[in-house]
Formats: sequence, structure tokens, C-alpha cells
Amino acid sequence: MARLADYFVLVAFGPHPRGSGEGQGQILQRFPEKDWEDNPFPQGIELFCQPSGWQLCPERNPPTFFVAVLTDINSERHYCACLTFWEPVESTQEVVCTEDATEKEEEADGGGQARLSSTAPAQPGQLFAPKTLVLVSRLDHSEVFRNSLGLIYAIHVEGLNVSLENVIGNLLTCTVPLAGGSQRTISLGAGDRQVIQTPLVDSLPVSRCSVALLFRQLGITNVLSLFCAALTEHKVLFLSRSYQRLADACRGLLALLFPLRYSFTYVPILPAQLLEVLSTPTPFIIGVNAAFQAETQELLDVIVADLDGGTVTVPECVHIPPLPEPLQSQTHNVLSMVLDPELELADLAFPPPTTSASSLKMQDKELRAVFLRLFAQLLQGYRWCLHIVRIHPEPVIRFHKAAFLGQRGLVEDDFLMKVLEGMAFAGFVSERGVPYRATDLFDELVAHEVARMRADESHPHRVLRHVQELAEQLYKNENPYPAVAMHKVQRPGEASHLRRTHRPFPRLDEGTIQWIVDQATAKMQGAPPAVKAERRSTVPSGPPMTAILERCSGPHINSARRLEVVRNCISYVFEGKMLEAKKLLPAVLRALKGRAARRCLAHELHLHVQQNRAVLDHQQFDFVVRMMNCCLQDCTSLDEHGIAAALLPLVTAFCRKLSPGVTQFAYSCVQEHVVWSTPQFWEAMFYGDVQTHIRALYLEPSDGMSPTQETGEAQSQDDERSALDVASEQRRLWPTLSREKQQELVQKEESTVFSQAIHYANRMSYLLLPLDSSKSRLLRERAGLGDLESASNSLVTNSMAGSVAESYDTESGFEDAETCDVAGAVVRFINRFVDKVCTESGVTSDHLKGLHVMVPDIVQMHIETLEAVHRESKRLPPIQKPKLLRPRLLPGEECVLDGLRVYLLPDGREEGVGGSGGGPALLPAEGAVFLTTYRVIFTGMPTDPLVGEQVVVRSFPVAALTKEKRISVQTPVDQLLQDGLQLRSCTFQLLKMAFDEEVGSDSAELFRKQLHKLRYPPDIRATFAFTLGSAHTPGRPPRVTKDKGPSFRTLSRNLMKNAKKTIGRQYVTRKKYNPPGWEHRGQPPPEDQEDEISVSEELEPSTLTPSSALKPSDRMTMSSLVERACCRDYQRLGLGTLSSSLSRAKSEPFRISPVNRMYAICRSYPGLLIVPQSIQDNALQRVSRCYRQNRFPVVCWRSGRSKAVLLRSGGLHGKGVVGLFKAQNTPSPGQAQADSSSLEQEKYLQAVVSSMPRYADSSGRNTLSSFSSAHMGGHGKWSSVRASGRSSGLGADVGSRLAGRDLLSTPHTNGAPPDSGFLRPQRAALYIIGDKAQLKGVRPDPLQQWELVPIEVFEARQVKASFKKLLKACVPGCPSTEPSPASFLRSLEDSEWLIQIHKLLQISVLVVELLDSGSSVLVSLEDGWDITTQVVSLVQLLSDPFYRTLEGFRLLVEKEWLSFGHRFSHRGAHTLAGQSSGFTPVFLQFLDCVHQVHLQFPMEFEFSQFYLKFLGYHHTSRRFRTFLLDSDYERIELGLLYEEKGERRGQLACKSVWEYVDRLSKRTPMFYNYTYAPEDTEVLRPYSNVSNLKVWDFYTEETLAEGPPYDWELAQGPPEPPEEERPDGGAPQSRRRVVWPCYDSRPRVQPDAISRLLEELQRLETELGRPSERWKDTWDRVKAAQRLESRQDGRGTPSSLLVSAVPHHRRSLGVYLQEGPVGSTLSLSLDSDQSSGSTTSSSRQAARRSTSTLYSQFQTAESENRSYEGILYKKGAFMKPWKARWFVLDKTKHQLRYYDHRMDTECKGVIDLAEVEAVAPGTPTIGAPKTVDEKAFFDVKTTRRVYNFCAQDVPSAQQWVDRIQSCLSDA
Repeated sequence: MARLADYFVLVAFGPHPRGSGEGQGQILQRFPEKDWEDNPFPQGIELFCQPSGWQLCPERNPPTFFVAVLTDINSERHYCACLTFWEPVESTQEVVCTEDATEKEEEADGGGQARLSSTAPAQPGQLFAPKTLVLVSRLDHSEVFRNSLGLIYAIHVEGLNVSLENVIGNLLTCTVPLAGGSQRTISLGAGDRQVIQTPLVDSLPVSRCSVALLFRQLGITNVLSLFCAALTEHKVLFLSRSYQRLADACRGLLALLFPLRYSFTYVPILPAQLLEVLSTPTPFIIGVNAAFQAETQELLDVIVADLDGGTVTVPECVHIPPLPEPLQSQTHNVLSMVLDPELELADLAFPPPTTSASSLKMQDKELRAVFLRLFAQLLQGYRWCLHIVRIHPEPVIRFHKAAFLGQRGLVEDDFLMKVLEGMAFAGFVSERGVPYRATDLFDELVAHEVARMRADESHPHRVLRHVQELAEQLYKNENPYPAVAMHKVQRPGEASHLRRTHRPFPRLDEGTIQWIVDQATAKMQGAPPAVKAERRSTVPSGPPMTAILERCSGPHINSARRLEVVRNCISYVFEGKMLEAKKLLPAVLRALKGRAARRCLAHELHLHVQQNRAVLDHQQFDFVVRMMNCCLQDCTSLDEHGIAAALLPLVTAFCRKLSPGVTQFAYSCVQEHVVWSTPQFWEAMFYGDVQTHIRALYLEPSDGMSPTQETGEAQSQDDERSALDVASEQRRLWPTLSREKQQELVQKEESTVFSQAIHYANRMSYLLLPLDSSKSRLLRERAGLGDLESASNSLVTNSMAGSVAESYDTESGFEDAETCDVAGAVVRFINRFVDKVCTESGVTSDHLKGLHVMVPDIVQMHIETLEAVHRESKRLPPIQKPKLLRPRLLPGEECVLDGLRVYLLPDGREEGVGGSGGGPALLPAEGAVFLTTYRVIFTGMPTDPLVGEQVVVRSFPVAALTKEKRISVQTPVDQLLQDGLQLRSCTFQLLKMAFDEEVGSDSAELFRKQLHKLRYPPDIRATFAFTLGSAHTPGRPPRVTKDKGPSFRTLSRNLMKNAKKTIGRQYVTRKKYNPPGWEHRGQPPPEDQEDEISVSEELEPSTLTPSSALKPSDRMTMSSLVERACCRDYQRLGLGTLSSSLSRAKSEPFRISPVNRMYAICRSYPGLLIVPQSIQDNALQRVSRCYRQNRFPVVCWRSGRSKAVLLRSGGLHGKGVVGLFKAQNTPSPGQAQADSSSLEQEKYLQAVVSSMPRYADSSGRNTLSSFSSAHMGGHGKWSSVRASGRSSGLGADVGSRLAGRDLLSTPHTNGAPPDSGFLRPQRAALYIIGDKAQLKGVRPDPLQQWELVPIEVFEARQVKASFKKLLKACVPGCPSTEPSPASFLRSLEDSEWLIQIHKLLQISVLVVELLDSGSSVLVSLEDGWDITTQVVSLVQLLSDPFYRTLEGFRLLVEKEWLSFGHRFSHRGAHTLAGQSSGFTPVFLQFLDCVHQVHLQFPMEFEFSQFYLKFLGYHHTSRRFRTFLLDSDYERIELGLLYEEKGERRGQLACKSVWEYVDRLSKRTPMFYNYTYAPEDTEVLRPYSNVSNLKVWDFYTEETLAEGPPYDWELAQGPPEPPEEERPDGGAPQSRRRVVWPCYDSRPRVQPDAISRLLEELQRLETELGRPSERWKDTWDRVKAAQRLESRQDGRGTPSSLLVSAVPHHRRSLGVYLQEGPVGSTLSLSLDSDQSSGSTTSSSRQAARRSTSTLYSQFQTAESENRSYEGILYKKGAFMKPWKARWFVLDKTKHQLRYYDHRMDTECKGVIDLAEVEAVAPGTPTIGAPKTVDEKAFFDVKTTRRVYNFCAQDVPSAQQWVDRIQSCLSDA
């Protein structure tokens, strides 16, 4: 029995002590006045009576009632029932509070009722104060409290003739039964009667209607999220205007959480004064009046449920984990069936008559039943994961969380994980884990009904029936006697509160009440204590758990066959059949990914252990260890499937004898797993073992210890009883045992736990102390130990490899960690563990102290044992590892470091591991890494023996290395954790390697250092291209920087003197210029270098050349310069010739100026430049000052058709010229020089405009004077270069077009350029394309001679960043989480690489348009050597078909990239100095653009895609000298530029990439494009939209058979093996061969048809013993024969017509069907050249008709300017014979070329007519053709040698001589 009410309190309004308008509660009286001993009076009741604050009201409100809940320090809840009514204020109070009352009246919120508006009628002075009657009780009978307080109020209001003191006394002395479903009728002595019923089981909460109301107010989804939030310990806040509703909502939420108890702050009604409680850091469930909603707005982590509005607001920062599927959706569906039964019938055509919905009380129970079922499903089988650690004196129980999650298959589930970690669940375990106690509905449900719930899942009606059954039980529990709930209580009359007459509530007589209470207490003490007989029993465990959702784990789902394989392999190992075991091992390792196979392995190994020991031989030991490691590597730190737990006894059992007295156990080889350093794992293991031993303790059949064991049958039952059953039995017997017996049992249990603790201290030292102390740093880094130093108990879930890799990723020097105190760390770890488990399981403090003393000794002893084991294990003969495969090296390539054994691990590309492309798993591979002077090479074989003996090669040039990072990874074979390296190269290769354990850390470090040294040599001369083949660089000896110093210093001194005279003080402070020494080369120039004055105006032109550069004589330099690529190209374009006297033809608009031949004006320009004829050399000096790096505008190409020119320059100076545009101030004297420079520049641009024929005529030569005078008024600034401001102007169009916006005209599809008509008729003569940032604020130019086009371009650093991301996208370092094409495309898009390509193509097409329409263009971006070079080269490539030939492209690259100073060494970070700037692939980006154009116009390029990849690879490889250094000046300085000339070339390896390409082209057609069929006038306009661009396969393809295919000598099985037969030829039958996409080189294994036929021909010729013909000759012959045949047939449609019938704009590669005379055959034309001239002399017989028509539409003739052509015999050089050659005289290029035969497209030699001195008759020499007349011989004498020629007859000889003479005279 218990008291119904503990205290009765009367609380009234009192003034606030500080005199503020708010009042405060005052306790007028409380009964009893003395506290009960068992229940002290709760503090703060006056706050809770009026939660919104004590305020006066202008009107009498009706009485209110609610129940507040207070929680005391012992977590006991006190229910405070409050009935509030209003009384008129007495005059004394009124005086204090009147002035404030009116303000307060709006805020006053009468206990939750509707507010009074200020206009309500009230007596002017009359105010009402609240008074509250409070009942405090520990029981929750709110209806009884409402009735009782109502009765007291009624007596007072109605003035009944009943003593209030008696009623209150009776109320305080009334006792009610606690539980057990009894009922009691009580009366308070006022003629009333109430029936109190107590629930049947008091562990089930009483909810009345609160749950149903909660769902009604908030809805299903909201309540579910609140439910999850409360369970996962979030803060929940309810808002409502009604206090009763708040109390009900909180009660409802708590009822839903059953069987878990909410153990955090719980305040259903929070008073306004305590609102700061809401900012507490702990979780809570709190209710607050909605009036204070504003105060709750700034709470960031609180979930707010608004009961009145029906909303739940979850802040952004809060994540509520949802219930695991399928429970979430099932629960949702059942709830909606309960709440809305008509939903199911809504769609029926003939709905049944509506069934009446269940009453609110019943619905409440149904909703609770749904949640009860949910918990039963969630926690099903939880009792199987309880560990009973102690039974006596009190049960100690632990829950094995990891095992529970693992077996339910919910390891990843956020919700369950959080619930199990929460306090509520900890309480659940300690309360419900007890094996012998009273059970309730939940225990029954979770034990017996789970199977039924499983079966009902798919039958909603059965689910509903079950819910209703449970609801009945819950209802019965709350209302055991529904029929007799008869109350009879007096209520006050209607509107009694409004009566004006009644008096205030009287003061009660304390004595009377106290007397009644004392009487009752005395009576109670006399009565015997009512002991509730608790029916205790063994709690049923229910069926073992099952996974919540049977997920099959993909490929690892274990079939019986796989388990069979595991069993067989183990039996082979123990039978000594090692070969058999070896065959099965890979399959076993694969199977061990599945859980069942791992369990099976542990089980099988257990069978082979006798007496805790199993001695194996070395091979067996290795096998067992490998399998164990494989098992453990997939365990997370928690070991949720118990695999590590099962293996733990085995690792201390399996061992091998190393030498007499030294035994190595398996644990020393399986330490590198995260699970061993997780304290939670050890705790679970310890408790599991303790449980086993405690169970055994009570199952021992000792004498009379347990009265149950009388017969043998009982014995057999014992074996099946679980530990919980045993414990339950012991708890039942405990009260019956004698005191001594109890003591004895407690002692036995304690010593069992203690002995296990010692055992575990040993076990932990075994697995935590590393075998080799040098590996100690790994142990330090291991997830657990490092963290545990800070006593963290957090879960470590990241995988071992991950956590260690993270820690190495920070570039810290991790050597220091080796000295760390391993033993100390292990001792601390073990001590912490021992402390925790021993305290929890009640070990005595003496024993615990003893353990702490023991642990260091255990660890020390173990360390000593390990030292011997380590020493002996080092002496073991190493296991036979595969032989290292030596890589093939290039001639001259030397090994720097011989093979280090490594494993090549798979990276993010899935092809190598047999991903979506199929094919075998080539990676991981086992082999070695070699470091040579040129490359890093891995060679090895796949570790998977099923792949076969394929050699895997992955290599890249050392120079291409972009990132090197230390990693720590598991080796694929032994699963040991090893140091590794990840090397990434800009040739799109990634070497992710784990060093074999035989590779010491010092060897690995040496490898890194050597690699770094080779990657960043101190000097360019240390690179492979220089060191190749010779110890010393040929050419001139290296110059010492010291010599250079003085001459430059004197020069700069002179400059400064002159400068001071000419210029004001302005420039004097500038830094003087010293050219960077070699060690600084490659660094970006210092910031202020750009603006230095180079030379003052008055210096003589002769002083322009620094003395040091004058070493070679002028003449020599000049002649060498003339031979450079630029010069040859300028002559071809007709941009001027340079005769020996340097005189120039005045008629030409441009001339070749040698002003820069000593590189004095601009270091980064070539020696000869094209400038306007009218500009003198000395003016160029001044012009150059206006541009960055002195790169002034020079012509680099001229359109043959429109004669427009393309110019390039650096950007304008930031501080210089653009500043002049903007400056409006009066010129200061010091600006004279700047002005003159800008004037010169104006003249210069004017000269460019004038030199264009169409503008020269219209504007005349005298424009400049008027032009200058017009602008001198504008402060004489260079105000003419303006961005045109007209709206119709091109500037606006162009700008918008380049900004990516559409033109005013209709937008074009695919970003294709508009027709040339889009340009306005009145065009500027010159467009200057510049950077938007530089050209801001420039004024427009009235004369419209030229226009500025400001565009936004990306910078080099953006290219660098973009390339980094592109690398990561194409070659990811680790497999992506979602290996789908989408993830690759996403990362590709993030890199923005294609967007940059799009920009470049867009700008280039625009410039092509402008040039094509006749305007000249100056490209003036950044420093003029990156984007400028890209744009200028692309424009020339698109505009001029010559550059699309092999020779032309070479010329283009030599001219624009090499001569014009693209900084290859700087951008490629070739030396140590450039290391910080990193790799910026500007040239690669250009090649990618060319590749995009090539894809769109495959018939326009003579070279193949492979050629572009080849250049892309070798421009970074440093194998050739071509792409080294930053300018011609630097190359001359090193003596590189002219040594490529023929006379110096030995038979060494090629130093120039061009020479190498030439040699290769002669041997193989790999660089040649068979579909080449150009149109003469074709200007290409490619589509540039990103959607039209393709990812270059150079970035993604790889060949693991031989490494990158760009070093031709290394590619295995070259296309033409000299002697031996090709394996797939030779024999008549074809052998099938598997081609793997990422392994084989597809072009080599599956060549295209033409290459295949050419190869076949060559092979047959070799077989017949003939000297094989060159492929090119064969190809040309076939084309000629085919053309001849088509003529003989008289076919009416020559293929040229067919090809030209294709739309002019874009001729993409296609096959055209053509009607032949014989039906319709597919014919590909090989040529269509119809040029005139003599026919081939030896016309070979036409090839067979059928084959030649097969190829007919591919046109590949070189269309050139052929003025005259025919056959001449030419005598070879000294001692060489005469040969017939096909000669072509070309007036345009001014040269005589010769070919092997008529159809040959590759020129075999060129005689430059500029060098011809005379043409004279010749005489026959030895070996000349016999049948020819003597007069047919003639000689051509050049500056170098005499050529002997012989024509077929005299007239043709005469013809040739005349033609050559006329060419010479024309020039």
C-alpha cells in the first residue's frame, strides 16, 4: 500500500521582492508541515503551479487543472496536480501592483486559457489574483486528483456544510494498493465515492488516451521521427497553449518508448523562469507554453514539436537516423491501418457499411501495440547476446553489442547502433537482463511471438489482428475492472467562478489536519507491512536471432561448394599435400570474403588443435597464417561476426619450432589488424570467456552442490542449458543457501574472474607487442593504441589500411616515432582494460592491485621471448619467391637502383582487376620496381595463379613524375601491413606499390631519394637527354656563371648612367637586370623584372648586343639562323627572304629582321623576326618596352588568300601602356620616354595595318600624321588602340561570343562558327585579342583602324589545377565507392579540362574567321608564351593545310613553340628550381585540341592520332633534347641549337624527337594516317561545344603487357621481326588468341587492314629471300595502280568528285557506296590525284581487279604546288649508285624536291633554290644509265655540293634546265 497523496499545498500570489510587476508564488500553507521520512517535500512547487508566471488578471477566469511532473535527485517522479482559481485582490496588494497590471494584462495567459483582450469590460480598479491548490504524490492517478481537488474547491465555492480540514486530512491519509490489478473505493468524507484501480503489471506504462492524442495532433511521420529522436538521444521540445496537452504528449511519447525507459531530463511543463534549461547540452523531453515560442527560436539543436500546429521542425544540423528498413515502412503501414481503417476501403466499388472506429482509449492501446511489436522485432534474440559475468551476490550482465549487430545484419545501421549505445538501452540490459525476475508482456512477445510476426509480415489483416490482441492485453492491464468505475463527486455549479459574493479561500486549521494524519500514521505502523508477492520466474530466451533482412552479400554469398573448398584446402595442408593446397589457396582466399567461409575456417582449424597446441612445419605454418590474415583483414574493429574471437585461441595454439627451445606462435604473424587494438573487442571476449567459466563452475557435479543433479539424465540436460538458465536457477536457490555457502560461491566466482583477467593480460601482450621492435611505429599508429593514450573509448571503425595511410599522408617525418616506448604503451593499454573489467565484475581491490603489479612483468617477459623468436625467424631460409623479371632498357638507359621487390596494387582503374570490361585480375601483381636513368619500371606477374604467367609491366619516365606519396597498405598475399609508395605521372600512369617485407625501410627510403634526385636534377644537363650515350655534353664546354657577371654588370652600369640622364628620377630605383644563372633558370621571373628598362633611347644600336652573346661570329650565327625552321616557313609563306647581303626588296610589305640575332631585345624570341618593312630596327627596341617580357608583336603567318597576317606578342604592361590609356593627368617630364615608346608602338601597329594590301590603298601612307595630330590633344597617349564601343561593332559580338553567350544572330548548333557573313561589312584592319583585365577602361578609337577584343582567358595555374583533377579522374588512386561511368564523368566535369579545351577552340575558330575574312589579328595574351602560343598554333593548323602534314606540323611546333620560347623546362618542372612551380601541361592541352580537330576531320591530317600521343608522351619524358629549356637563347647557350646539323651527327641515339620520328616513319606506318585526302583550300572550323569534345584515349588507355607503347624499341614483338616467323603467321592454320583490353596493345595485336596487309607483304618477301621494300613505296605503288586501273575502266566517277560531293564544311571519315560496272561494290578510293606530267616509267602491271576495287574512295594524294615534275636519274653521294627519282620543281616554296616514285607522298630530299649557284651541262660518270645520250646529263651546283642529274632524253633535260633557270631568275 502507498499514500495516495504526500502533501497538500496552498499557493497564492505574492508581490515580487524587487517590486517588479511580475508577482511570485507564496506557499500559504502546506500539510503535513513536517516532511515524510521516505519522501521529502519537493522544492520549487510555486514555480510549477503557474508555469507562465504569477500575474494579476482583470477578469475572473474559470478554474484550470493540470498535472506537472517534478523529478528529484534520485530520479523519482513527483506528480503535482494543480487546480488554480482566481480571487479579487485585497487592497494592500493592489497598491503594489496596479501600475503594472495593465501592461501585463496582454501577456497574462490565464493558466493556458484564451487571453482577454484589453477591451474586455472590467471594474476599473478590480484585479484578480490566482490561487492554487496542489496535491503532491508519487502515484500517477490524475483523474482521482482532479476529482479530489475539485471537491475541495466545490465545498469552498458552494459553501457546503463539510469541514475542509476533514476532507484534506482524509485525502492525505488515504492509502491505495501499489499494483497487481487490485481496486479500492475511497471517500473523503463529503458524501463522495471514488474507485481507484491499479494496473495489473506496473512495469507497463499507463497511457490513457495520450498516445492516440499525440498521433491525432502530429500525424504518423512526425511521431515516428520524434520516436527515433528520443531513442537516439536528441533534444525534443513540445509547444502548446494547453498545459494538459503538453503533459499528455510527453506521457504518450514515453509510453511509446517502452520497454526502454527514458533516463534524461523529463519536464512535461517547464516554467517560464527556467527556460534557460533548454540550452543544456544533454538530451531532454520538455514541454513549454507556446507563448514562449520566440525564446526557443535560437536553439540550434532542438527538435521542436508544435502540438497546436501539428508540425515537427528538425534543425539542419540534426540528423535523426530512421528505423532500419523494412521495419520503417511496415510500422508506417500498420499505423495508418490503425488510425485510418477506411483508407483500405476508399477505392472499393462497393464499400462495406462503415465500421465504427475503436474508441480513443482503445485506439491508444492499438498504437502502443504497434510499437511494442516494433521493439520485439528490433530486439529479437537480444538475450543470446547477454554475457552473465557474475551471478552472486548480485547478477552482473553485459551485452555483446557487436555480435548482436553482426548477427542481425545491421552493422551499418545508424539507428540501431545509436540505440544500443544509449543510456536507455544500458538501463534495459541491467533491468531486463536479469535471468530470474517477474516477466511481462514484452518478455512474452520477444520470446514467443517473433516467428508469428515473421509469418504475418505479408498479411496485413493478420498483423492487424495481432495488434488488436496486444491492445486488448494493454487495455486490460490499465482497466482490470471496467464495469465498476463508478465515481460520485460533488462538482461546483455552472459559472460558479463568476459569482461576486464568495469569500476568499479560508485559512485551514493546521492542528486538526495534523491530528488526522498522526492518527492514520499510528494505525499504519501497527498494521503488518503489506508485502507484494512477486511472481518471479526464469525469463524465456526465445529462438536464436536472425538477420532483420536476409541480404545476400553479392559475390561472397557462400555456397556449400565454397565451404567444401575451404575444408579440402585445410585438410591438404595438415596432410602435407602442399601442391594441392597451393592450387586451392587462391579460391580459398576469395571464398574467405564471405562470413560462412570464415566461420568454417575457424571451425576446421579448431579440429586440428590437441591440448591447446599444434606444432606445424614451416610451409604449413605459412599457409595457416595466410588464411588467418585473410580472414581478419575484413573484420571491422568490433568483430561483429566473432571471427577474431574464434581465431584468438588458435593464434596462441598454432606454432612452429624455429630452433631448440625457440617456438614461434601464429600470433606474431597476425598482429597487423585493427581489431586487436580495440578495447571493446577485448571486453566482449573477456566477458564471453568469464561466462563460460562461471557456467562450468555451477555445472560441475560436486557433492550436493546442486540438488537437481540426481540422475545421469540431468547431467545431459546440463550441457544444453545456457549460462542464463544456470544463473536463473542459482538466483532461485540463493535465498535458501546458508550464509557460509553464499560466501563460498561469491569467492569462487571472484577468483574465476581474476584468473581470466591474468589470462587476458597475457593474451593481449601476445597480440599487441610486435615481433620486430623496429616495426614499433606501426603499432603506435594502429588505430587503438594511439587514441587510447587519451583514454578514448570511441569506436574505431575505419579500416587498418585507411587509418595508417591517413597518418602517413601528412608529410611529417615519421622516423621519430620509432623510438616510442612500445612496452609502456602496451602496459597502459592492458592496465586500462584490467581496471575497467575488474571494477565492473566486482574483483576485490587487493586482487586488482596484484594485477597492476603483474602486467609490466608479463609484458617484459614476453618482449624477451620475442627477441629470441625474431632473431631465429630472421635465419629462416626465405620462401622461394618468383624470379625477378629484368625490364628491357633503351640503348644508353642505365639502371640506377636494381629491382626492389614490391607488389603492384590495383588503383581506381578497374580494367586491370578484371572489372566491368571482363578479363582476368592482372593486379595485384608481384614483382620488382626498377629505377633507371630514364624510367621507373615495374615488372612482375599477377599474384592470382589462375591468370597464368602473364608479364605485367607498368612504367613511366622519371621526368613525368608529378606526385609521390607514402602509403601503408596490406600486401595481397600475406595480408601484412607494409609501407608503400604511390607514384603518379603526367603520362597518366600510377604505380601503387607495397614493398615486400624483405625490403628494409632504408632501401625504400633510398629509392625515394634517388627518384627525387633523378626527377629534379640540379641542372638541365643532368637529364637523360643529355647524359644519354656520353659522359660529357658535346658542343662547347659549360660556361661558368662567373665570366658572365662582369660583362653584364658593366653593361648595366652604362645603361643606368644613360638612363639617369634621359629619364627623370622615375626609373632609377628599379632593380638592375642580371640574366638568371643556370641554377635559377626555370623559376618564374621576379615580379618587378617585367618593367625594367632594357635600353635607353640614346644608346647606339651597336650596344644592343651584350658582349657575352657575341662569341660566335655574326656571319655564322646568321647562316645558322637562316637554316632554322622559322626561316624556312617564312620563305614558304612569302613573308620575305634574307639574302646574304641583307638587302631587301622594298616592294614587300614585310621583311625578316635580324635585330634579335644576339637575343638582345627579347631573350625568348627567335633570332630572326618578321616585321613591317617600314619599321627600322632601332625602333623595335622601344616598341618592345610596352610589352611583357619585351615580346613585341611580330608576324608569324600570312593567309595565302586574303593576305591577312597573324601576329603574336606578350600582353601589354600592367604599369605601362594600359596605364597610359587611362591616365588623364598632365604629363610629367619623366614620362617623355614612355610617351615615345607608346608612339613608336602606335607607328608600329599603323605599319602593320598599312602593309595589308586592301587597307594600304584606302588609307594611304600619310594617315599617321593626321592620326597623331588628332590624338595629341588626348595628352599624346597611345589612345588609338581602343575597344570599340559601338553596339554593332565586332568587339561586342566577339566579346559576347567568347564569353559563351549567343550572338545576336540565331545561335548555331554545336558551337559551330557562324558563316563568314556574320562579320560586319565595315571591318577593322586589325583586331587585337587581349586579356579583359588588361584592357579595362580603354577609350574607343575613332578611326577604327584596329579594335581591341577583350576576352577572359584562364591562367597557367588554372591549367595546372585542372590537370591535377583530370589526372585523378582518369587514374584514380583507389577504387571509387560507386564504380559507375557517372562517377568518372562527374570527376571529369569537375576538372574543367574540357571547358578549357572548348575555350581554346572557340577563340581559335574566331581568329580563323577574322583572318579568312581579310582582317589581321594580333593575339596578345598573358606573357605571350602559353595561351598565345596555343591559340596561334591552332589558328595556323586550322587555316593552313601545310601544317596538317607531318613536315608542316613539325615546322609549326619548332616555330611557334620552340623558337618563340614556350617555357618547356619551367612548365614541365624539369629541374630542382622548377620543383615548386609544378607541372603545367600547356603543350599537352594544345595536342588535345589538335586531337579534337583530328577526330572531327580525319581526312585532313597526314599524321595519325598515335603521332599526337607520341609527342604528348615525349614532351615530358626528357628522352629527347627537343623539348628541353625555355627558349632558343638558352639552347644556344648550351650549344644545343646547331649540333643537330648532319655533319656532327654520329650513329648515337637520336637527340631530336623529329629525327626519331623520321627514322621510325621509314620503318613503320604508325605515324601515318591512311585516310589522308586533303582539300587544298580547306579551312577547318571545328565544333567546340563541350558536348562535341571527346576524352582523349591517351589519358585512359594502358598496355600492361609492355608498358606505354611510345618507346618503340621497347615495345615487344615489333611489327617486323627480322628472322623468326610471326607466331600468328607461318603456319597455315590460324591460332586463336585472347586479346585483353588493358593488357595487349590493340593496334599491334589487331592491326587495321592496311597495316596488316603491309606486314604480310613484308613477311612474304622475307620468306622469299627478297630485300623487303619500304612500306611507303608499297603503299604508293598500290595507290598508283589503283588509280591507273580506275582510269582504264573509264569509270565516270573519279573518287575526287565523290569526296568533294561531301558537304564542304565537314568531311568526316565515311565510307561511300559506289555503283561499279559490276553490281554495287563497296569501294574505298586510295587516291585521286589527276596531276599532269609524265607517267611512271616502269608502269607495273595493274593489280588484280577484284582486290583493287575493294579500296577505292580514300584519297591521300599530297596536293602541293608542282610547277614541273618528272623522272630524273640522280647520282647518290660519294660511292653511291645512280637512281631514278621523281623530281618536283616548286616555284612557290622555291625548291626542288625528289621522291622515290611518282606516288610517294614523303619527300626524300630538298634542294633549296636559294642556295643554287649555277646549272651547267654534265658528263656521265661510273654507273650512269647506259642507254641515255650524253647531252641528257646536267649538274646543279649549290653552296654545299654539286648534284649530278640525267634526264630520260635530251629534250627533257633541256626542259629541266630551262625551268630551273627561270625559277632562279624570278627569285
